[in-house]
Amino acid sequence: MKKEAIIAIQNLLATPKKIAIIPHRSPDGDAMGSTLALYHFLLKSKHQAVVISPNEFPNFLAWLPGSETILIYENDKDNCSRILNEAEVVFTLDFNALHRTGEMEQVLSKLSVPMIMIDHHQKPDNYAEFIYSDPNFGSTCEMIYNFIGFLGKKELIDKTIATCIYTGITTDSGSFRFPSTTSTTHRIVADLIDLGINNSEIHNLLFDDNSYNRLQLLGRALQNMKVFPEYKTSYTSLTQKELDEFHYEKGDTEGVVNYGLSIKGIHFAAIFIEHRDENIIKISFRSQGSFDVNQFAREHFNGGGHINAAGGKSYDTMKNTLNKFEDLISKITI
Repeated sequence: MKKEAIIAIQNLLATPKKIAIIPHRSPDGDAMGSTLALYHFLLKSKHQAVVISPNEFPNFLAWLPGSETILIYENDKDNCSRILNEAEVVFTLDFNALHRTGEMEQVLSKLSVPMIMIDHHQKPDNYAEFIYSDPNFGSTCEMIYNFIGFLGKKELIDKTIATCIYTGITTDSGSFRFPSTTSTTHRIVADLIDLGINNSEIHNLLFDDNSYNRLQLLGRALQNMKVFPEYKTSYTSLTQKELDEFHYEKGDTEGVVNYGLSIKGIHFAAIFIEHRDENIIKISFRSQGSFDVNQFAREHFNGGGHINAAGGKSYDTMKNTLNKFEDLISKITI
């Protein structure tokens, strides 16, 4: 961040404020970790802070300290709207376009208070007064660690805040496997471990606390996988009927797309998941190497993200969406 912006934010936060913290819709580990880390930091700084999520977060993140305080906009629109309208500062974390908040955009777009964006995705919109945006970071949680340092308050990072930050770094780095993991990432993690986090326990809570139904759903996703060696691509899909059959809960398909990418010779993987309640096919893309799934998602599936990890959506049928995808991969070089 520029020095002028840091000084302005320091002045803005010099006295106690009512502050709202917003993650993107369907928050993942980085969105949850960054918002809760900032929430605990602001409480320690004597502010009145509240996290408002556009919709429910996955059950596998419900152990995060402070998650029980999160307000869900879809469940209580009037109260959440009131809090947003009374806020003196609004932080938006792990997204850079207000439409990523779904219906909340209608309220957020009308606010006149200072907004502070902290995010690591490409091509940010210009809605915030203060923008800390850098796609070179592997996670927004890394940026929250830096942001607290920018404010000269690094000594306030305790085990609770460190736990939240580590969660986002771990999930968005693919457990430190993705190319965006740098030596700086590991130095930050070393500091977090020194602050007392139980990194082994956090990893178990994130990845090893499976239900029987979740494993059965994974099995079906693997059965549905199609592989195209000639295009270095694989994909799988799950229909609403299959989600219902295995009693799907939010978060149950987290990380499934990476199984396709783990196949020898595959550089591009996708998963297509039908959500009839939203009349949408949600898509996750992953790649390794130089193939830019962010650009692919933006051009073809109303999405975006990072070079090696992106999301998209389709309003067509599952059959037509998959046919479109197969046609596209036959015409591009991966």
